[in-house]
Amino acid sequence: MDTLNRCGWCVGDTLYETYHDTEWGVPVLDDEKLFEFLILETFQAGLSWITILRKRENFREAFDGFNYKKIADYSEGKIKELLQNSGIIRNKLKVRATVTNARAFMEVQKEFGSFSNYIWDFVGKKPIHNKVTNYKEAPPTTAISDALSKDLKKRGFKFVGSTVMYAHMQATGMVNDHEVTCYRYNEVKKIEI
Repeated sequence: MDTLNRCGWCVGDTLYETYHDTEWGVPVLDDEKLFEFLILETFQAGLSWITILRKRENFREAFDGFNYKKIADYSEGKIKELLQNSGIIRNKLKVRATVTNARAFMEVQKEFGSFSNYIWDFVGKKPIHNKVTNYKEAPPTTAISDALSKDLKKRGFKFVGSTVMYAHMQATGMVNDHEVTCYRYNEVKKIEI
């Protein structure tokens, strides 16, 4: 029987637990993976993360494996096709934002060498390890997510409010918000980047 102590938000759902145990809070430096999380977080805005996780593979298939170079070239026909896809969240603004964000993502890569270089600068190129005792205490936004959101919007990104960007920071390990009693807290803390 599994007796691992996990963050309270994931307990009781196998998909949530697997995501929590293998991905959440692990530092991501790979641009392709960072873009995937950016897209998923964009679609999550206003919805629960479990809804997005359950549709993740549908999103992967619909959006060409989260290939931002392909997405940046999507035609109106492709956008209309996506809006008919019941396997994803069919929100016109979010689908269009995905195309816009793919283009802006590549502009950031040109300027900084990689999106990873750009986004990790906001945390001084190393994860912030918070001391959350109960997941409900974790902030929805911080001064860093505010600054990141503001800068992304200035660069033309859509659906990148501070709350969305803080969730992105948590997911990609820019911040470690595992509860301190969670078995993953120290495991994640030991990861060198």
